[in-house]
Amino acid sequence: MNGTMDEAALNEGRATGLRGMVGAWRERAVRRACLLDARLRTLAAEPEEGAATAEYAVVLVAATGFAALLVAILKSGTVKTLLTDIIKQALNV
Repeated sequence: MNGTMDEAALNEGRATGLRGMVGAWRERAVRRACLLDARLRTLAAEPEEGAATAEYAVVLVAATGFAALLVAILKSGTVKTLLTDIIKQALNV
């Protein structure tokens, strides 16, 4: 009978240990699920937080390129002559 009691105690200890491990796993899973939920809610609240900055940067680069193109065109001899003629005509009126 003593061997049967030791076996029962051993089986109960295993069951308790297994329950404890499952409980710990469950607790970790719940904690991670809460953290994931918090991250997803944060992303859903502000999905395009950095998009405006990137868009401004692209617009500034495009505007700078366009300005450089205009300066190059306006410095050409043909355009200078054309603009000078327009101004002379305007002053003669």
